Amino acid sequence: MSDVHFDFAVLLTVLTFVTGLGWLVDKLWLAQRRRALIGGDDKPGWIIDFCRSFFPVIFAVLVLRSFVAEPFRIPSESMLPTLIKGDFILVNKFTYGLRDPVFHHRFFGNGEPARGDVVVFRWPRDPSTDFIKRIVGVPGDHLVYKDKTLYVNGVVAKLEADGVYAASGSSSDVRYRLRENLSGVEHHILTDPNRPVDSLCGPASSGANESLCAGDELVLPPGQYFGMGDNRDGSFDSRGWGTIPEANLVGRAFFIWMSWDAQSKRPFFSRIGTPIR
Repeated sequence: MSDVHFDFAVLLTVLTFVTGLGWLVDKLWLAQRRRALIGGDDKPGWIIDFCRSFFPVIFAVLVLRSFVAEPFRIPSESMLPTLIKGDFILVNKFTYGLRDPVFHHRFFGNGEPARGDVVVFRWPRDPSTDFIKRIVGVPGDHLVYKDKTLYVNGVVAKLEADGVYAASGSSSDVRYRLRENLSGVEHHILTDPNRPVDSLCGPASSGANESLCAGDELVLPPGQYFGMGDNRDGSFDSRGWGTIPEANLVGRAFFIWMSWDAQSKRPFFSRIGTPIR
């Protein structure tokens, strides 16, 4: 059984159960009893009134957040230039199957991430923390990361130079923007020429949690995915802490619904409504 971490989803589930129970008890028994005792006046106590008023709202939020789309805020620069710090995104919760909001068991659907998907997942080292990375390897893939270039099943993920990256609110380090072709999926990544190639690699390990250091080779076991940030020299990802279990998947990021620049305290209007690729 999966560990239960008391987060907002669990709180919503508990509130839905409590208010739903109060609403049901009132519907089946208390309301009739009040009308019989006081001649038709149907004014409940504050607890029952709270349950009757808020149960539909809480239940709707739980269903939408758990099974349709969940909002997240990007807290770091690990996914530059695709996502910037301060982006507010929506994550599709049914792309990889529906899961219960407490134990995260998949009960419907069998979708799996594809190479190039930008995915939110529960961090394997601390499942109470959500991470977002791009999937670069799926079960069975043979991966090599060498000279800041990724090889998937012996095929290089081709890189094309696309200028120097600079953005308001980001660090001032020089980073080169490259266009990467990952098995037909094109997207931009950043590299830092002053960052050693193995600076983000973790210690060698074995089993499903194996990481990928510079020049190493890795074959992904069944049910395990490999995620990397698009900011390749500024992302703490599978190179350092290992693979992503299928059970930890939350959903696919697909849409930026708001973006906020903390320095200028204004929205980035040009990013609002942008699809995530």
